[in-house]
Amino acid sequence: QVQLAESGGGLVQAGDSLRISCAASGRTFSANAMGWFRQAPGKERELVATITWGTGNPYYADSVKGRFTISRDNAKNTVYMQMNSLKPEDTAVYYCAVASRPFSFLLSTTPDEYIIWGQGTRVTVSS
Repeated sequence: QVQLAESGGGLVQAGDSLRISCAASGRTFSANAMGWFRQAPGKERELVATITWGTGNPYYADSVKGRFTISRDNAKNTVYMQMNSLKPEDTAVYYCAVASRPFSFLLSTTPDEYIIWGQGTRVTVSS
């Protein structure tokens, strides 16, 4: 059974750092882009960052550019996101997901382009 398991969320103060992880099991996803999304209460799920297969080129939402870094370790079948200078508006449940098209160079930025999702990890940033 294919599963994604996020971990590393928690309660931090504004300005702190946190690293969240997403471990895949059941199969390898080295040929797929991976993404991190977040959903705050009352808001739609939004893309935070995505990383391509192969060379692992990242893409970031403007709101996190310069503060967050996405990376992947294909040997460990794991995707990470280092979050620095956290702000209260970063508070959300963070989900990792696998893009539907393997070996694709097209940028996948919407939730419906991702086919496998984790259960999420909650990040709360206090002011």
